[in-house]
Amino acid sequence: MGWIYLSIAIALELTGTIIMKYSAGFTKLLPSVLMFIFYGLSFTSLNLAVRTLNLSLAYAIWSGLGTLLITLAGYYLFHEVITLRQWICIAIIVIGVIGLKIN
Repeated sequence: MGWIYLSIAIALELTGTIIMKYSAGFTKLLPSVLMFIFYGLSFTSLNLAVRTLNLSLAYAIWSGLGTLLITLAGYYLFHEVITLRQWICIAIIVIGVIGLKIN
């Protein structure tokens, strides 16, 4: 069940971060409120995930996959430029998360 909660936490964190962009620095009320709701739900799901998963592993996966997914969202949704150096750094993060999972 921990993996399901972790997956939900990642999806909610990704959604909250995308909505953060639409909040325009807290100048738009609805996106600002939704951002806090999604982040709160994400942390709640992460909290439930660490009941059965190691905290270090769960947090590394949550933050690492969140970084990868929000980078892709920025590229596709907001047309942000991603340099080769940034891709290499993200790959290192993903390799690190995989390394933590492999005992």
